[in-house]
Amino acid sequence: MTTIDRPTFWAPRAWLDGGWHERVLLRVGADGHWAEISVGVPTPEGSLLLDGPVIPSLVDAHSHAFQRAMAGLAERREAGEDDFWSWRDRMYRVALRITPDQLRAVAAQLYVELLRGGYTQVCEFHYLQHGVDGTRYADPSTLSWALADAAGEAGLGLTLLPTLYERAGFAEPALRRDQRRFATTPADVLALQRAGQRSGRRHVNAGVAIHSLRAASADSIRALRALVEDVQGPLHIHVAEQTAEVADCLLATGARPIEWLAREGLLDARWQLVHATHALPSEVESVARGGAGIVICPATEANLGDGLADLPRWLAARVPITVGSDSQVTRSWVEELRWLDYGQRLALRQRNVAAQPGVQPATAARLFDAALAGSAAPAGLGQWGLVRGARADFLVLDAGDPSLIGVPPSHTLDALVFSSPGDAIRDVFVGGHAVIRNRRHPAQDAIAARFAQAMAGLWDGAD
Repeated sequence: MTTIDRPTFWAPRAWLDGGWHERVLLRVGADGHWAEISVGVPTPEGSLLLDGPVIPSLVDAHSHAFQRAMAGLAERREAGEDDFWSWRDRMYRVALRITPDQLRAVAAQLYVELLRGGYTQVCEFHYLQHGVDGTRYADPSTLSWALADAAGEAGLGLTLLPTLYERAGFAEPALRRDQRRFATTPADVLALQRAGQRSGRRHVNAGVAIHSLRAASADSIRALRALVEDVQGPLHIHVAEQTAEVADCLLATGARPIEWLAREGLLDARWQLVHATHALPSEVESVARGGAGIVICPATEANLGDGLADLPRWLAARVPITVGSDSQVTRSWVEELRWLDYGQRLALRQRNVAAQPGVQPATAARLFDAALAGSAAPAGLGQWGLVRGARADFLVLDAGDPSLIGVPPSHTLDALVFSSPGDAIRDVFVGGHAVIRNRRHPAQDAIAARFAQAMAGLWDGAD
């Protein structure tokens, strides 16, 4: 009998190197990372057989966990116009009330949902820092630990991104009263990053973020960049999400947001530009030259009426692209990828916009591989996917799900993304350990009960 001293899985089919491969052996090392991946291997004695097609998970590259508490609760317009800015005012009502315990409860519910949606690492763009009255906690990382505790309970990886946030707008010297929980300096952000990185928590690391050009001065952005020069980890920023933001930036600086970042020499491979919705061709080219990546959040951008990114141009420029759940109106990368192409189809009145005839004619495959290739950098990880050295995260699909029944094996990924509704992700593994089995998380009932209690506390008396 063959002795297996480390977890070894065997899949009938797995998505590797942009295509399906048969009879795949996947061996996990003692560190929870892939030690061996081989194709065409007969079923080894003692291995764990995975009953379904196997695909890599993705990184959720942009999340505001607390906003899960308002998903579905900002979808009414009583009078006047409703846009990003009016939505933001409603979002602040949650931000000003949520306690550390409530944040942990909300985040734990979200993180279980993200696992079910095919994400196994989440990048938390974390700007909620202080007490409800704006007073600093004795431990400045109190709300970071609430997120980390939630991630630990759910079992997914977490990249904390403490965020520089110091003013209400380009012409404002300080924050508004309803932004009092967000206030940070470059030194604060560095301290929070160091605390997160050194916490010793399993699957937790940290980078930094800048809320936006409107929310941080040029001097503070330069100061933070200097402080983290030798710090390992990504640097995220909201940029060019709204046309009003672009106009204000032009007025204040004489440049568009991405143009300003390029002018400052800030578009290297550590930078992740969140949204980048309103970008000129010259700005796309500058991002490509610098090596920065972009994070598109199609469901949130649609929900907020942001607009559509120029996806064909970003793809053609080979800029690293991934996706994020952002405001949590959707918690599945399948839906994000579907709407990433559907938005383009509606705008351009064409089909399969992201496909690349002669190279990759399958829209789902091209979008999935782009997001997969882009997943490591936003999370500050060296590798991602079914590759040796990456963390042993993966998804097992249910070929018997209605969305996949009868679909030729070569079209599995196409049907996963575009044959909706579906619930085809059956099992989820993180670091070689199952965290979702047969679509159930072992703590999901207890987590849901605490989430319901937190929601009752947050919305008690609300209409």
